[in-house]
Amino acid sequence: MTQELTTAAVAEDHTGPRTGWWRDAVIYQVYVRSFADGDGDGIGDLPGIRARLPHLLDLGADAVWLTPFYLSPQADGGYDVADYRTVDPLFGSLSDADDLVREAHRLGLRVIVDIVPNHTSDQHPWFRAALAGGPERARYLFRPGKGAEGRLPPNDWESVFGGPAWTRAPDGEWYLHLFAPEQPDLDWDHPEVRAEFDSVLRFWLDLGVDGFRIDVAHGMVKAAGLPDIGASEQAKLIGSQVLPFFDQDGVHEIHRGWRALLDSYDGERIAVAEAWAPSPERLALYVRPDELHQAFNFQFLTCDWDAERMRETVDASLAATGAVGAPTTWVLSNHDVVRHVTRYGGGEQGLRRARAAALFTLALPGSAYLYQGEELGLPEVSDLPDELRQDPAFHRAAGQDGFRDGCRVPIPWTADGPSYGFGEAAPWLPQPDSWRGLSVASQSGDPHSTLELYRAALTLRRELPGLGDGTMDWLPAPRGVLAFARPGFVCTLNTLGHDVQLPLPGRPLLTSGAVEFDGTSALLPAESAVWWAI
Repeated sequence: MTQELTTAAVAEDHTGPRTGWWRDAVIYQVYVRSFADGDGDGIGDLPGIRARLPHLLDLGADAVWLTPFYLSPQADGGYDVADYRTVDPLFGSLSDADDLVREAHRLGLRVIVDIVPNHTSDQHPWFRAALAGGPERARYLFRPGKGAEGRLPPNDWESVFGGPAWTRAPDGEWYLHLFAPEQPDLDWDHPEVRAEFDSVLRFWLDLGVDGFRIDVAHGMVKAAGLPDIGASEQAKLIGSQVLPFFDQDGVHEIHRGWRALLDSYDGERIAVAEAWAPSPERLALYVRPDELHQAFNFQFLTCDWDAERMRETVDASLAATGAVGAPTTWVLSNHDVVRHVTRYGGGEQGLRRARAAALFTLALPGSAYLYQGEELGLPEVSDLPDELRQDPAFHRAAGQDGFRDGCRVPIPWTADGPSYGFGEAAPWLPQPDSWRGLSVASQSGDPHSTLELYRAALTLRRELPGLGDGTMDWLPAPRGVLAFARPGFVCTLNTLGHDVQLPLPGRPLLTSGAVEFDGTSALLPAESAVWWAI
């Protein structure tokens, strides 16, 4: 017989303390300007997020991570911060932030906010004073240039966004910016920089946030002497080798200090590192017992749709974090990469693979991060007009691909209206017409929809004792198929483009596609995943 299974979403009260809640948490990433528009200006904001928090509760998330909403000129989507203690009027007010945190806690959701410690905005008071020649200059990385009259940059470092990582100030000195020129790097050897960020963390912890996602957690410390690299296209080297401006050992002293600060607060406040490291072993250093709680698993995010590579990546990830007693994190998409529906081939094939990858990911031991809209099966928007793009890398050369706007298009809530329920006005980036059928309202209640698949998976993940934190064991499976067991549970993933016959693993619980089975065997559909009870 053929059966396609889902379970009804269950709204559950998950308030109350959970020891080590972050070890198996499902954390939902909100890109603030693209989630929900509460004031009708076409840009998402904090009141809009607050109004849509019930969606996260219905989905089954444990926490929400908010991208930066601080005062900013928005040269890089808010990752250029001019005041770390103020909400940008574009997104609301400090009172709105407080209301959002309180409402999330009332619903049993924890709140994680971004912190951006590697660099500030060039409009930050410190940097404006630095350009004017004040003592604040010592808080940044200003250096004399090379060549005649110092006309050449101090070294050969390149910006992640393309071009030189140095810009010359009016007085002739150069300042370092590993990202856009509007994002000057701080000098973390300066004690005033360290003291300031301790104060910033305390400000938000006192307001009630449950933790921080640390932007560029691998970047605050640079190699002594700022040595040349001797290679071009340096952005392509990130995550494959240690560079003199990334993943330097000195960052760990900073993170140890922050862990002590977090531990001084009640309620298990956490920090997760956005850290690109050249190996799982290097990444695991960020989550040693006295450092941060989690680190994003970019090796898994960038893994191809290939059973052998996926298994190798899972094994390496679990081994590295397990060696230091930390949980592994799993993530398929975020605000900086092409959505995985598109990365996996796009169209029907990409969606089929994405649904299967979701079940596979949510069954693995550890914590999972979901990027807004992936529960709707949203693809990348690849045909945005050039004049609407705001990614700073789009306007520079030889850096990131410059197409991050395509994963940041505001998500659809309804099948009608000027922005499919995002707000009362047209959104800041246009949504494809096809998204009306992918909206939350269109998919809710449809047992075959991606949204209901996610709701069912997160309900089961909470109910089944064998899921979440813990261990797993691989099971024998044909080439191209992955199968692993957890207590009382088996997950099978068929990465192949054709059906595969397997001995019946158990009682089917949930599948990303139609599965055929009898008393002894199961026919796994092409590019699908199935959860089984044993």
